[in-house]
Amino acid sequence: MGGLFDSDHSDRAPLAERLRPRRIDDVIGQAHLLGKGKPLRLAYAAGKLHSMILWGPPGVGKTTLARLMAGAVDADFQALSAVFSGVKDIREAVARAQQARERGRPTVLFVDEVHRFNKAQQDAFLPFVEQGVLTFIGATTENPSFEVNSALLSRASVYVLQPLGDQDLRALMARALDTVDAAPRFAEDAVARLCGFADGDGRRLLNLVEQLLDAAGADHADEVGPDFVDRVLARSLRRFDKGGDAFYDQISALHKSIRGSDPDAALYWLCRMLEGGGDPHYLGRRLLRMASEDVGLADPRALEICLNACAAYERLGSPEGELALAQAAVFLACAAKSNAVYVAYDAARKAAGEHGSLPVPLHLRNAPTRLVRSLGHGHGYRYAHDEPEGYAAGERYLPEGLPLRPGWYRPVARGMELRIREKLDRLRAMDEAWTRRAGATGSGEGID
Repeated sequence: MGGLFDSDHSDRAPLAERLRPRRIDDVIGQAHLLGKGKPLRLAYAAGKLHSMILWGPPGVGKTTLARLMAGAVDADFQALSAVFSGVKDIREAVARAQQARERGRPTVLFVDEVHRFNKAQQDAFLPFVEQGVLTFIGATTENPSFEVNSALLSRASVYVLQPLGDQDLRALMARALDTVDAAPRFAEDAVARLCGFADGDGRRLLNLVEQLLDAAGADHADEVGPDFVDRVLARSLRRFDKGGDAFYDQISALHKSIRGSDPDAALYWLCRMLEGGGDPHYLGRRLLRMASEDVGLADPRALEICLNACAAYERLGSPEGELALAQAAVFLACAAKSNAVYVAYDAARKAAGEHGSLPVPLHLRNAPTRLVRSLGHGHGYRYAHDEPEGYAAGERYLPEGLPLRPGWYRPVARGMELRIREKLDRLRAMDEAWTRRAGATGSGEGID
């Protein structure tokens, strides 16, 4: 098929490359950036480029957009991959850009996976961006707030690209089939299955379609159904970038589902990550964290169950051991919730950092020798086991400069923490009674 999608590549090039858009109107998806009046559409139409970072998952058009933006101003397009390039490659690219500038031609330098460059490599672009030697376009699947240094980030606009939606994928698939002579008919449920496998990745969809077309041609099949899809395609995992934002977004969804006491959602996100290649050991560690952060002492069994689930996985491996992780996730979702320990820990850590090295009160210091005892170490310490109810009411255990009872830990009225709360309320009442008695006698005995 001739026309809009012709390219300089031979027919043996991958389908995804042969269908790479040649005009911005041919790009599928990203309407929030390319629609009428949207930022990249305006920049393209005006022919005024600026340095930018395109942030989004694989297969959504980052490289294509960079090429199109360069074409809008008839610029030299240079592409580097941060995976394979180093400072030497950067210098060579800059040298070519300077030569092009002398000829009156602008240069767009496209760096794929820019997050893979270290700080020094990223800094190498800065002077040439500032001098106008080149326009920098970086592509990343990682959050640039964390992976791109602030100096480069401040000189580039960040545009977020979204995964292709179902309608976008269907349109892309229809476009691909239009380029194929005597293409087999794809049943509706086969199309739906392919779009699900693609998981928002247009390049992946085209690669799967090409694989199916080759198989259909070899089998002389005139129709592709879901059974044919399953037979031809090996188990296709959903996109799960183990070090990227998709990873952290799904972990976040699992955590929030457990915190929200939704066992079905917790199971879904756990299975989604396991099916997508997530490390079960890491997921077990995250469940352990959730047991302390979101269940805590409202149900102390949570931590034990998660530890046992991790141990069970170690013994059984996949897939049998994954059921133990699922059991832990469901338990956490159904358990009484409390973040009281988490809040108290943060408050105590903040206090420890803000107040510096406050001296340990003398009565709490270790007193193993006569010398340190003569200095007051351990003097006046009240042994709790010898006190009524095993509690030394009114005793101070924090350094001077901090409140007697700061109340960092505030147990909730749910689960086991309800009983803990009742106990602490009783102990605080004993503190108050002891303080009143000490004040009435004027002795101050036992008050540090």
